[in-house]
Amino acid sequence: MGLDLAPTGAIRPQISIDPNVTNPEVMYASIEDSGFVLPQIPYQKVKPEFRRQIVVDPTGEVPGTLVVDTTNRFLYLVQTGGEALRYGVGIGKAGFEWSGRGVIQYGRKWPTWTPPREMIGRKPELVKWAGGQPGGLDNPLGARALYIFRDGQDTGYRVHGSPEWWTIGQAMSSGCVRMMNQDVIDLFNRVNTNTVVNKTQIVVM
Repeated sequence: MGLDLAPTGAIRPQISIDPNVTNPEVMYASIEDSGFVLPQIPYQKVKPEFRRQIVVDPTGEVPGTLVVDTTNRFLYLVQTGGEALRYGVGIGKAGFEWSGRGVIQYGRKWPTWTPPREMIGRKPELVKWAGGQPGGLDNPLGARALYIFRDGQDTGYRVHGSPEWWTIGQAMSSGCVRMMNQDVIDLFNRVNTNTVVNKTQIVVM
């Protein structure tokens, strides 16, 4: 993509809640959410570049757009004023990648996860969740999920949380874009306050 990935420590973030972006002890603390208690993330074990931060926008997309840089394992939420909010992500392993443009049609808190039939075929032990695994701390979709559609059709791919914070920065998923739970909650809140809620543009490249 030819991205300039340098953090912009000298530029003031154009966001409403600065501590949730600048202080990792706050960003990744244990929190109670909808009756679930998310454990603290040991952020010291997460590479600094994959922690939530403000950067100069390298994407050129309009504010409010989500851009997933699969090469560098970043997700950007483009802001006004030439900045972007950047999160570390995990991506699909070889053979499960997805790329292109779409929209975030809707989001869910503590979503139900239903493994595809193909996945059950690879992992028969998942048949117990053929009817859906309820939301919870062990659910693979984590605390939030954003559902990617293209041309009015569900792609089957999601931007979602994960209890496996140590997989951020790696290619290990079945094609979805995974985030640390505290980060996906932050992103979910921002996307759902956007003026184009339910039609947020997303670019995966």
